[in-house]
Amino acid sequence: MARMPNPRVLAEVLRSGNLHARLRAAREGLTGVRLQLIAAALDLGLLDALDEGPASTEQLAGRLGAVEQDLLVAYLRVLAAAGVITGEGSWRLTRFGRAVVGDDVVRASYEGFGGYHTELYRDLPALLRGGPGRRDTAEQGEVIARLSAAIYPLIRDLLVRTVTERRPRRVLDIGCGAGLHLAAMLEAAPDVTGIGVDVDPDTAALARRTLSERGLADRASVEAVDIQKALAAGRPGALTDRIDLALLANVIYYVPVDERVELLRAVAHLLAPGGALVVVTTVAGPQLFSRHLDLLLRAQEGRMELPAVDVLLGQLREVGLQPQPVKWIGPPGAALGAVTAIR
Repeated sequence: MARMPNPRVLAEVLRSGNLHARLRAAREGLTGVRLQLIAAALDLGLLDALDEGPASTEQLAGRLGAVEQDLLVAYLRVLAAAGVITGEGSWRLTRFGRAVVGDDVVRASYEGFGGYHTELYRDLPALLRGGPGRRDTAEQGEVIARLSAAIYPLIRDLLVRTVTERRPRRVLDIGCGAGLHLAAMLEAAPDVTGIGVDVDPDTAALARRTLSERGLADRASVEAVDIQKALAAGRPGALTDRIDLALLANVIYYVPVDERVELLRAVAHLLAPGGALVVVTTVAGPQLFSRHLDLLLRAQEGRMELPAVDVLLGQLREVGLQPQPVKWIGPPGAALGAVTAIR
C-alpha cells in the first residue's frame, strides 16, 4: 500500500514554489528523456538488433560493439522502464518497441524530433551570435521525406478528389519525397502518367521504390534533380510535355524567400492551358509547431520561412495563376492548408 505523505511535508511542498509549473517541468523533462533515449536506441541499432529476436546482454554487446556492459545494462533498464523493451538478461521488444521499428512514420518521428528538430535549440546560442546556418534540408532529406508521410492520408484525400475532378493526363510532383503523393495521383486515374523530382538522390531512390512496389513504375519516372536549377538552365528533360496538374506539397517553405516567385513562375509555364498547381503547406501562425517550424527554417542556410497565406496567394497571382480559396486539410490548429491555382 502506498504511504501517504506527511501533511506538514505536503503543505511545505505546496508553499515552496509554483507547483503546477514544477509538475509540468518534470513531466516534460521525462518526455524529453524518453524522446532522446529511443532516438539513441535507433541510432545505435539496438532496436533493430532486438527485432531479429530476443537477445542476452552479452549478445547485444557483441552486436553493438559495446565493451562497457554495466553501462549497457543500465541503458537497457531505462528502455525497459520506458516500455520499449522488456526482460532482464534476455531482452526483447515490447509491442510499442516493435511499432517503433516497424512503423516507419513512428521511427522517423523519433529520428527527426530526437535529432535535427531538437538539435536546433542546442545550436541556437551559436546561431544567434552569427554562426553558420544549419543544413538540414541537405543533410536530413531522407528523414524529412519520411516524416512528411505522417500527413499523407490528409493529402491523399485531397489529391484523389482533385484528380477525379480535373482528370489530368500528366502530373508532376515537385519535391516528391517518398513518392506517396505521386503514387496517389496515379492510382486515382489509371490513364495518368507522371514525373517526380527531388533534389536528394536517396529520397528520389525511395520514391522509385514506392512506385515499383505499387506497380506504377511503368507510368512514372523520378529524377534526382534541383528543379529550380534545371528550369533556370533551360534543361527541362522529362518536363518537355505539358503538365496538367503539378503539386508542391510541404516544399514551398524550403525554397528561399527571394526565389519563390521565380520557381512558381517556372512551374506555371510548365502547365498546360487550364492546368493547375496545388500548393500544400504549413503556414505561418500562432500554433506551437508552426512557430517551431518557422524558427527551424530561419536557422537554415539561405532565407527560408513559413509562408503567410496572403503572401502566398499574392505570389500565385503575380505569376499569372488564379488561386482558389484556401482549404484547411489538417486537424483544428494544424495550420496545414492547400491552395489550387489555375493557369
